[in-house]
Amino acid sequence: MTRRQQPTARQVRLGAELRKLREAAGLKAREAATLLGTDSAQMSQIESGFAGVSEARVRQLAAHYACTDPDLITALAVMATDRTRGWWEEYRGQLPTPFLDIAELEHHATHRLDVEMLNIPGLLQTEQYARGVFSYRVPELPHPDLELRVQHRLRRKSAIQGPAPIPYEAVIHEAALRIRVGGRAAAHDQLTHILELSEADHITVRVIPFHLDDFAGAWCALMYAGGGVPKLDTAVRDAPHGTALIDSEAQLGAFRTLFRKVEAASLDAKPSRDFIHRLTREL
Repeated sequence: MTRRQQPTARQVRLGAELRKLREAAGLKAREAATLLGTDSAQMSQIESGFAGVSEARVRQLAAHYACTDPDLITALAVMATDRTRGWWEEYRGQLPTPFLDIAELEHHATHRLDVEMLNIPGLLQTEQYARGVFSYRVPELPHPDLELRVQHRLRRKSAIQGPAPIPYEAVIHEAALRIRVGGRAAAHDQLTHILELSEADHITVRVIPFHLDDFAGAWCALMYAGGGVPKLDTAVRDAPHGTALIDSEAQLGAFRTLFRKVEAASLDAKPSRDFIHRLTREL
């Protein structure tokens, strides 16, 4: 079997989940390899995403690992047979890998959640806003690289505006709504764009106003993508030092709890739209 040169985040996740099942069963890699008629090196490549695995082998391993979650097994089998080469592959070698990983994650997500304190979530950004964000990068990006990032960000919107949009909820702090990225006109267009998108039945936008008592923030920007089953959910922490995809059950549980706390502190959808309308009139 040909070794992959650069597995995608989804391929790595499949391997990691198979490793988790093996370890939960108390088996060594060589024992699982024997079951498949291969060796420990090949098993290591499967569990690291560098080698593919068939649906039949996924189900064979799951049975050997005494996995009793049929929904999880089916979801893993779907991941194993997926041969999607999405639009994001056009950017491989042109943009950093995390850009592609995020787009792939959104494409396969069953739902999406965002929490933003200082910026408008990427899926809601206008072209002017996105260009303003990337233009502020230090060191400054060459113009072709900047335009690639803007184009990629706009194409990501297909997850919530395409032919099969997924449910999406964003909780945005008033600070992010008031920061005039790209100038007054661009800020006005951005707020108007959010209002237009929020009218869709599958999109919910909530606002956390400054005057809220006892709100301590959300540590950092948070993105949460639903998997085929909850165990395959993914949280994304976007920080100055880089983007991290989080899939451990303990951390996913912590992020779900955090999102519920932030959501509970925010305005409902209708008052949030009214709030954004008022901000728009100020510009």
